[in-house]
Amino acid sequence: MGKTGLIVEGGGMKCAYSAGILDKFLDDSIAFDYCIGVSAGAANTLSYLAGQRGRNLRFYTVHLDDPRYLSVRSLLRTGNLFGLQYIYGTLTNSDGADPIDYDAIMKNPAEFYMPATDALTGKAAYFSKFDIVRDDYRTIMATCALPAFCRPVNVNGHFYYDGGVADSIPVHHALEHGCDKVVIILSNPRDFVKQPEAHRPIYKRMLRRYPKTIEGIDHRHINYQASINLSNRLEKEGRALIFAPSRHLPLGTFSKNAALEQQLYDLGVSDYEAKRAALQEFLKAQGHS
Repeated sequence: MGKTGLIVEGGGMKCAYSAGILDKFLDDSIAFDYCIGVSAGAANTLSYLAGQRGRNLRFYTVHLDDPRYLSVRSLLRTGNLFGLQYIYGTLTNSDGADPIDYDAIMKNPAEFYMPATDALTGKAAYFSKFDIVRDDYRTIMATCALPAFCRPVNVNGHFYYDGGVADSIPVHHALEHGCDKVVIILSNPRDFVKQPEAHRPIYKRMLRRYPKTIEGIDHRHINYQASINLSNRLEKEGRALIFAPSRHLPLGTFSKNAALEQQLYDLGVSDYEAKRAALQEFLKAQGHS
């Protein structure tokens, strides 16, 4: 029997959309054999695997106010626009204000992976849930470390950037790991076309020690489109079910508007409800309850 996989795209503050859908998965007791999340999509997936309904939403609405979360002040003080140590340390650790249930993640039978981009090679490295250490969430920080906006994260002597550079929508990884059906949660509407990254002179200068990462950013829009094409093909073959925002909201990777984040979360919930029957049919065909 093949496996059913879940793929959750990153996108910083745009990931409030997947937070809404993942909470609905919890409401409806929907589980997957294999999960892979990228960047903020990985963090969202971990709260889902921990069964912590509503936790992700707080990271897009409640915790947003603290300047240590996302601010120029954080960038100047720590070298990180997103305060990775604050988000995935101070808040997330067992003694934090919003701890993640580490034991529940480890007990969950689902496989879990998250790509990070090796700063030196520019290639994706895939951390599994067994690479996550209680109260040392550097692997999660690694998948979220946006080049030029965050410092690379050191895990076991290797430096990593955001997984989205090397593998934005890791469909291949899911297929290679035995998934014959996948549910994909995108962070942008279906008509979105990724453009070449703007500000090349800036990131080229800031990342000069890591030419392979620069190359990865230069080619990202091409690889992204290839992943979208593959996802669409699998959908036509009945092997993928895709969730994508059904309307455009004025939100970007670095948005800090809690009301808009709530709207995006609510859009995830309503898009889920519109597809609930189709999803149940899709999973039933796979032999899932």
